[in-house]
Amino acid sequence: MFFYYLNIFLTYFVVGLAVAIYFIYVLKKRILGHFWGALVIALLGSFLGGFIDQYFSSLIKMLSDFNSVNLFAATITSLLLIWLFSKASALK
Repeated sequence: MFFYYLNIFLTYFVVGLAVAIYFIYVLKKRILGHFWGALVIALLGSFLGGFIDQYFSSLIKMLSDFNSVNLFAATITSLLLIWLFSKASALK
């Protein structure tokens, strides 16, 4: 059971890391805290996306499923939160 939850945690972590790298180095967006700020927000979004997946799993289940983790919900929520955080950082 430990490895099941570890696998889920690592998958969410990799999704958040990938979104942070994409946002900072590919899109070259400015964000408070640069890479580390983006990573924290992307990880929060990834795990929040997994939490949302628990409530809308029947709808989202048909969209994507990998390693018992819904990559669609994790990726979309990470991107949404990091985009919102970058907008708030731009106001500074």
